[in-house]
Amino acid sequence: MIHLIVGNTGSGKTTYSNALKKDFNGIVFSIDTWNNTLFIQDKTDNDGLDWSLERIERAESLILNLVLQLNSVNIDSILDLGLSKFGHREKFRKFAKKNAIELKLHFLDIPKETRRQRILERNRTKGITYEFDVTKENFEFMEGWFEKPTNSELKNAIIIT
Repeated sequence: MIHLIVGNTGSGKTTYSNALKKDFNGIVFSIDTWNNTLFIQDKTDNDGLDWSLERIERAESLILNLVLQLNSVNIDSILDLGLSKFGHREKFRKFAKKNAIELKLHFLDIPKETRRQRILERNRTKGITYEFDVTKENFEFMEGWFEKPTNSELKNAIIIT
């Protein structure tokens, strides 16, 4: 099974994913960890959104290969990949359908102020889910970037409030 973990910045996707793996025979793929490990050290001030999206796409191609391998031995994949856009989520729904893998969407619908406070706290404490600081500007950008799942996407989803 593929678990798509969806929520805006600071909603607790990584914390939720790590708890979920205890309930399932699953492996968590967190895009923040992949990006921090593979790419962030190479990022310059001139590299923008397109630079980041291209690297996310490369990481996801490797992740999808691993999802297939895990599925073949009955291990769930828990995808903490941001999944901020309908089209991004659709990519994984189509992948799951093409490969006859069951898919479950988990939507963390957390109020903006709660998420903002979580980000400030994570930036300050640099705790277990910390990968990099999220600036106020980045937080506000994601507020406009994020597309809440549609009613059809939320059919049979797990919704956390």
